[in-house]
Amino acid sequence: MTESPPIVEVRGASITFPGVKALDEVNFRLLPGEVHTLMGENGAGKSTLIKALTGVYQIDSGDILVFGEKRHLTGTASAQAAGISTVYQEVNLCTNLTIGENVMLGHEVHGLVGINWRKTHARAKEALAAMGLGHLDTRAPLSSISLALQQLVAISRAMVTDSKVLILDEPTSSLDAAEVEVLFTVMRRLRDQGVAILFVSHFLDQVYAISDRITVLRNGRFVGEYLKRELDRTQLISKMIGKDLDALRALGSNRQVDVRDRTQTPVYAAEGIGRKGALAPTDIEIHKGEVVGFAGLLGAGRTELARLIFGADRADSGVVHVKGKKANIASPVAGLGHHVAYSTENRRDDGIIGDLSVRENIMLAVQAKRGWLRRVPAREVDRLVKTYMERFSVRPNDPDRPIRLLSGGNQQKVLLGRWLATEPDLLLLDEPTRGIDVGAKADIQEAVAELAEGGMSVVFISSELEEVVRLSERIVILKDHEKVGEVVNGPDVTAERIVSIIAAETEEKAEAQAEALAEGEIS
Repeated sequence: MTESPPIVEVRGASITFPGVKALDEVNFRLLPGEVHTLMGENGAGKSTLIKALTGVYQIDSGDILVFGEKRHLTGTASAQAAGISTVYQEVNLCTNLTIGENVMLGHEVHGLVGINWRKTHARAKEALAAMGLGHLDTRAPLSSISLALQQLVAISRAMVTDSKVLILDEPTSSLDAAEVEVLFTVMRRLRDQGVAILFVSHFLDQVYAISDRITVLRNGRFVGEYLKRELDRTQLISKMIGKDLDALRALGSNRQVDVRDRTQTPVYAAEGIGRKGALAPTDIEIHKGEVVGFAGLLGAGRTELARLIFGADRADSGVVHVKGKKANIASPVAGLGHHVAYSTENRRDDGIIGDLSVRENIMLAVQAKRGWLRRVPAREVDRLVKTYMERFSVRPNDPDRPIRLLSGGNQQKVLLGRWLATEPDLLLLDEPTRGIDVGAKADIQEAVAELAEGGMSVVFISSELEEVVRLSERIVILKDHEKVGEVVNGPDVTAERIVSIIAAETEEKAEAQAEALAEGEIS
């Protein structure tokens, strides 16, 4: 069967931002009548490529071709003129308008004296019917329908212009299983009509349910393009994280014997903790002096679980006990009050305050815990700042230097000092070694081990499975916003086996593999 020529083709595209090459000679092609999924971990370049295709970013070098012709996309209007429409994760519609008005926004039918609303609604009805949504009342308020149907209205709006390319950026992140299937029905209908669909999702099961073809990016570079049937889940994950199967197999645990006494009351325990749209109800226990790793792909639910434990997000289900006593951790202040601390994965935006000094950044959490009306005495400030700058060898050794002038590794050390200054019993570290040099990474890994030896409980989250397997005494495995397994680390635990649990086609298979590994039945 002869392959149709691509509607969109990207050849050797590069985009550079200050200090980082977001795209590095990336190739990509999108064929008519297919769902093509773009995969990659955080920082892979997916969002940058989408923004290049929608004209939000200009490429520094390379070419973008639409129907074989080079195009210079200067914005969303020029992208739409080229037949490329995009629907983002957050539905960009007007809830105060009707369904029909949203579908036709900017493309209303005009008469002699303004908009002809009868014909505009009739055209909206046709657009909705083309996707199997003819049952919707175009004159009903958009706010009267579910988020899933609003997502479909956004797609209808994108297709009013007879687009040949539809980009769907994380469209299922807030939908339940039934709503996802409705969306997929519409996607298949559009695909069968010849529309080329670029789909971005971190839900592995959904990727394999809807995709015809998959392109993998890693660190801003093109890894490869594959037909879905030629790429199994384990191979896909290994390409995303940059380790082949033999290398994953070699990444074994350095934990030889499990000596943790788990009969004692846990430092933290939760039954059924969850948040709709973010994390399915989850059970978890964390014991004194234990390093618990959270493993999973981007968007698996690792960060969501950590934020619920700390109180950065409010759980809408579950019961929590701290040291055996029922606790309500519904805010970061409550988390700190229960001696729980959380270092965010987004160091630049949610961690450091760039224009404040190293001293001020270290003291922020202590001051917040104490209350802003009770200032920390200057002598205690000096003691704490000196203690943690020396402990982690922060360079340069200048507490009054603006933190934005420090390297990423030293900024991370300052953040670690900030949270340790609150004297937590449980420290949650979300991607603490991402984007820092090898020396700083080793320092932080060593610090984690020392903290656990001293009796502190640590949750360690990393996209690098090698780190999780080597540092953790127990590994909680998450996938598609739910916990699918848990293993006590030991000599039989390897990164490859963690990947096999993540790659399992059903939750039941994942749980079975995790149980078998935990019981030593996998050799």
